[in-house]
Amino acid sequence: MKIHFIGIGGIGVSALAQYYLAKKWQVSGSDLSSTEITEMLENKGAKIFIGLHKRENISPDLDLVVYSPAVNKDNPEMSEAKAAGLKILSYPEALGILSKDYFTIAVSGAHGKSTTASMISLILLKNNIDITAILGTKLKEFGNSNFRLGSSDILLIEADEYKGSFLNYYPNIIVLTNIEEEHLDYYGKLENILEAFRDYVLHLSVDGILIYNKDDKNIAKLEFENESFKKVSFSKDDKEIMEIRKILQVPGLHNAVNALAAFRVARALGIGEKEIFSALSEYQGAWRRFEKKDISLAGKDIILISDYAHHPTEIEATLKAAREKWQNQKIWAVFQPHQKQRTRLLFNKIVDSFVNSDVDKIILLPIYDVAGRENKDINDNVSSKQLCQAINEKGKTALYLENFDKAKEFLVENSEQGDILMIMGAGDIYDLDKMLST
Repeated sequence: MKIHFIGIGGIGVSALAQYYLAKKWQVSGSDLSSTEITEMLENKGAKIFIGLHKRENISPDLDLVVYSPAVNKDNPEMSEAKAAGLKILSYPEALGILSKDYFTIAVSGAHGKSTTASMISLILLKNNIDITAILGTKLKEFGNSNFRLGSSDILLIEADEYKGSFLNYYPNIIVLTNIEEEHLDYYGKLENILEAFRDYVLHLSVDGILIYNKDDKNIAKLEFENESFKKVSFSKDDKEIMEIRKILQVPGLHNAVNALAAFRVARALGIGEKEIFSALSEYQGAWRRFEKKDISLAGKDIILISDYAHHPTEIEATLKAAREKWQNQKIWAVFQPHQKQRTRLLFNKIVDSFVNSDVDKIILLPIYDVAGRENKDINDNVSSKQLCQAINEKGKTALYLENFDKAKEFLVENSEQGDILMIMGAGDIYDLDKMLST
């Protein structure tokens, strides 16, 4: 069997590609640029095409073509696949079909999906539940991969709300961490986001389980009192939370709440409290989720934290966790905004997330443009310079630097022994992380 992925380098799409590789399919895929993910797929046996998408990448004997939601409908590979009469599915559609073949646990919400799913993975594996997982982050427990093939009937996935992706999934257990104004370029307003989440949760079967954050005001608006599936809540005020905060190696109340959500999933699957706490005490974080590295800059010992935070709520929670952990050390926030339209729509909230934080230095890098995600009909002139100016006008000092080389040079010259560097964003800012780490 042959399958081709358009946009194979995406974090979710690449995990699905690994699933088919593990099932002995012939896998090919294309992406605009080479990354450590595409290189990993190539090493596993996938045929990778790098650069502009081309019609000739599509062979007529393909059994299936899967495309990333970020791919435009006029993509030449899409056009060729349609002309050849090939079966074509979006990544969410393909994953949705898979979700019906397993007992599926889906982790959903604006924030915390990857961390919560990672914690669930660790608990289940430590308790001999041999899961298959398709995640949005890499785990050490998976051999530094975002995919794992198991022998049980349990599939663990992250269910993203982007463009209604999660409406393709039919889980047995849904974890709902929070709901916020996100992907407004698609949804337009909060009411539309709530409607999509409501429809998604109704995909649960009669014997399904909804595990939800009782503290989230938007989740409360969904109102599922009359539904037949089981409802299990978690809250920052629950009695287990203090015990979790004591044993958890990653800082921050938000991470403790994520751990409590994972705890609820494990209990629903029959795992004992002692065994759950034991597993959680070993959790050391996931790729780019408060990922800690000890580095040296010009002979100075520095702690570097690489984090995916790009939404204002994530930024504020991540920086708060850093200050809780390092109360007396200088903290740098180095941030790359994600997508011009998101930055424009959340501009004031992004500014406030830094103004309200207890950090000592703020560096902003140019906005990361997401291929296929920007609306070309909208002339977005928003910039990191404008964010910088707005932060400065509110009394906090921020500096704009135009590229990673300038950022590295500035940090090497101005950081001091024992400083904390928070490298944050969902784009290619991890390249700066690598530049500083080597």
